[in-house]
Amino acid sequence: MVVVVTGASQGIGKAVAERFAGEGARIALWSRTESKLEAVAERCREQGAEAMVCPCDVTDDEDVQNAADAVLSEWGAPDVLVNNAGAFTPAPIDETSADAFRSQVDVNLNAPYVVTKQFLSPMRQAGNGHLFFMGSIASITAYPGSAAYCAAKHGLLGLARVVREETKQDGLRVTTVMPGATRTPSWDGTELPDERFMAPEDVAEAVYDAFHLSPRTVVEEILLRPQQGDV
Repeated sequence: MVVVVTGASQGIGKAVAERFAGEGARIALWSRTESKLEAVAERCREQGAEAMVCPCDVTDDEDVQNAADAVLSEWGAPDVLVNNAGAFTPAPIDETSADAFRSQVDVNLNAPYVVTKQFLSPMRQAGNGHLFFMGSIASITAYPGSAAYCAAKHGLLGLARVVREETKQDGLRVTTVMPGATRTPSWDGTELPDERFMAPEDVAEAVYDAFHLSPRTVVEEILLRPQQGDV
């Protein structure tokens, strides 16, 4: 089994990679920070997985093509593609510059489109595979102070829904995961206790379980929230 995870150096991406590693998968780890990827790769290998480190800026089309070519030439089409890389920079709309808005749309929406395009044809030819898009509660809820992020994540949900409709006759499955507040490095510095957040491992478990349903069934969308509600 071949698994590609973007944003795999920390947080949810790291947890997803390590969850599939326990199954002895071949895992391609994508992120900008090679040193962090190497640490995750070592953890995966300790669990019996093969790990390929792919330093990659998903907002750079050439980087994405090079990383995808490395995976396809070495292992072929992925069985699982997890579009997880993202960024969140809060600001009210009147304090969000056009460049800042475009930057969040680029990493949270444009990049998953570009990554998916690199693998879609090989996955269709293989006649199977599961694409995951890491959305957010912000994919369905408007949060003040998060105009760019909400716009991008709303768009990502729309993109995933279209990919689902266009590929369901090809044997592919598509799932959008929409987590609420998850205790990742994005929340470093918060005064809230860890118990107020979901664990990245819980989100990873949802991805893993959705993949392991029979090919006759697809979970199209998963909504996850902390037990006590949104932060």
